[in-house]
Amino acid sequence: MRKGKGTTELGFTNRNGQVMVRHTDLLGNDHNQYVYVLRCNRCRREYGANGSDIWLRKCPNCQGGAEGLSLE
Repeated sequence: MRKGKGTTELGFTNRNGQVMVRHTDLLGNDHNQYVYVLRCNRCRREYGANGSDIWLRKCPNCQGGAEGLSLE
């Protein structure tokens, strides 16, 4: 994990190797949250997540994490 970066800052990497690559203007499915795009450092898959979930996300493709939120 990178020290000094908040979870919604570009480049933040959580302990599961998920990197925050960009934010969107899409509403998330958690209270007052927006969708952020995460990329897995292992398989490079990109998927959407609520800002409040970034710190704990696991890749839905290679780590058995929950499906990502729509990016459309």
